[in-house]
Amino acid sequence: MRRLDKRRKPRKAHVRHILVASKPDARELLEQIQRARNPLKMFKKLAKKYSNCSSATKKGDLGEFVEGQMVQKFEDAVWVTEPETVPQNFIKTQFGYHILWVHEVILPE
Repeated sequence: MRRLDKRRKPRKAHVRHILVASKPDARELLEQIQRARNPLKMFKKLAKKYSNCSSATKKGDLGEFVEGQMVQKFEDAVWVTEPETVPQNFIKTQFGYHILWVHEVILPE
């Protein structure tokens, strides 16, 4: 974890994620989400069933976080993702492979 950003008004985001240990698992789950008729519903279902994170009990919901709270690669992916879009790829961090669903990005005024 990095220290919180010292800017007066850091960016915030509301994100869900699925965390798995292997690249093949991440690829398979991502494909299932992309093929689904209702991708968000499928994302929540798969997060609850397969995610290795404690957020799995909340269907992958990490809630809102402030810039600087998450690892850099995770945050970088969040800031470039269009909110409420079906994930097109996954990212790798020291914790494993993440599939992200960005609900909202709140920019400072």
